[in-house]
Amino acid sequence: MTMKREVMDLGTSGVFALFRRYFVPTLCGMLSMSAVTAMDGIFVGHGIGSDGIAAINICIPLLMLFTGVGLMVGAGASVVASIQLSRGKVRMARVHVTQALLFVSVVGLVPCVLVMGYPSATARLLGASEHLAPMVREYLLWFAPSLVFQMWCSVCLFVIRLDGMPKLAMVCNVVAAVVSVVLGWLFIFPLDWGLMGAAFAATIGLFSGGVLGIVYLLCHARRLRLCRLRWSGRGLRLFLRNVGRQCCIGSSALLTEATLATLMFVGNLMFMKYLGDDGVGAFGIACYYLPFVFMVGNAIAQSAQPIISYNFGLGYRGRVAATERIALLTSVICGVVITGMFTLFPGFLVGLFIGGDNAAAGIAVEGFPYFSAAFVFFIFNLTVIGYYQSVERVRPATVFALLRGFVFLIPCFVLLPEVMGANGTWLALCLSELLTTVAIATVYGMGAVRRRRYSARPGA
Repeated sequence: MTMKREVMDLGTSGVFALFRRYFVPTLCGMLSMSAVTAMDGIFVGHGIGSDGIAAINICIPLLMLFTGVGLMVGAGASVVASIQLSRGKVRMARVHVTQALLFVSVVGLVPCVLVMGYPSATARLLGASEHLAPMVREYLLWFAPSLVFQMWCSVCLFVIRLDGMPKLAMVCNVVAAVVSVVLGWLFIFPLDWGLMGAAFAATIGLFSGGVLGIVYLLCHARRLRLCRLRWSGRGLRLFLRNVGRQCCIGSSALLTEATLATLMFVGNLMFMKYLGDDGVGAFGIACYYLPFVFMVGNAIAQSAQPIISYNFGLGYRGRVAATERIALLTSVICGVVITGMFTLFPGFLVGLFIGGDNAAAGIAVEGFPYFSAAFVFFIFNLTVIGYYQSVERVRPATVFALLRGFVFLIPCFVLLPEVMGANGTWLALCLSELLTTVAIATVYGMGAVRRRRYSARPGA
C-alpha cells in the first residue's frame, strides 16, 4: 500500500476543503459499486430477460439488510474511533475497529449458512411467485456468501477513510466493481451460466474489495491498525459493551438500509398485485438505479462524518455546523440533478436494461418521472440522519430513520395505489420522504424557537 497519504488535520484545515477531499473519492468509490449493480442488471436483462431482473430484485432486500448491519457497525465504530482519536486514545480506537470487524464476521456467518441450506424457503419468504421461484433459488445459492464480504467492505471503508486514506477506500470499491463486472460478463455471456454466473461474479467482487480493506488494516494502517484483543471475562464484557455502543450509534444506518429493503420488498408485493410479473420487472429496473441515489446520499453523510465527529469531540461547534451546511447544500444540488435526469431521459435509462418492445420497459418509462420525484427529499433526509449519527444523537437519527423506513413508507405503498392506481406505487417513496422532510423541518423549527426563547432570558 504505497498510495500517498493526504495530510488532513480535521481540527484546523478548511471545512470545505476537507469535505471536498473526502467527498470526491468517497462518491466515486460508492458509485463504482452502484455501477456494478447496474451492469449486472444490464447483463441479466440482455442475457436472461426481465424475469431475471425480477428474480434478482426479489433477492436484493436480503443484501440490503446485511449491508445495513455492516453500515450500522461501521458507522458506529467510526464515530467512536473519531472521538477517541480526537482525545489521543489511539489504542481504544484500534480496539473498537477490531471488535467491529470481528462482530460482523461472526454475525454474518449463521444467516448465510441458513440461506444456502434453505434457498427454496428463503425464496418463498422473500415473496417470489411460482414462476420466479426457481430463478430466485438459483441466485440465492451463489449469492449468499457475498453477504459477509459486503459487511467487511462496509466496515473497512469507514475505517480506511478515518485513517486518512479516502482514495484507498475508493480503490477498494473500484477493485470490487471491476472484478464483478468483468466476471459477470464472462459468466453470463461466453460461459452461459445464467443467474448463477451473475451471483458468483458479485460474490468474488465483494470478496476482493473486503480482503483488500482487511489487508490494509492488518498491515499498513497509520493509526487504526487491527490489534489483538484480550479474551477474558472482563474482555468479553468490554467487547459486548463496545459493540452495543457501536450498534446503538449506527442503528439509524441499519434503519436507512432497511428502508431500501422494505421499499423493495413491499414494492415487489404491490407491483405484483397491480401489474404482475412485468410490473415487478419494471420496478426492478428502477431499483437498479436506486443504489446510485442512495450512494450519493451516503457519500455525502460519510464524507461529513469524520469531520463532524472529530470536531464534535473537540467541542468546535462552529466547524460542525459549517460542515453540515455544506453537506445539506450538496444533497439538494445532487438530488435536483438526478431527478432531472430521470425525468428527461427515462427511455434511455430503461433501454440500457431491456428492449423497448418489452412490456416491463413501457411500465418503467411511464413510472420513472414519478419515482424520481422522491430523490431530493431522499438524499436530504440521509444527510440529516447522518449528521445526528455523527454527533451521537441516537434518538433523532433513529426516529427519522423509522419514519422514512416504516411509519410513512408502508402506509404510502398500501394506500396510494388504492387512490391513484399504478401511479400510486411509483409515488409512494416520494410521499414517504416528503413527510419525513416535513417532520425534520418541524423538529428543527421547534428547536430554533426554544433556543431563541432561552437566549432571550435575562442572564442567559
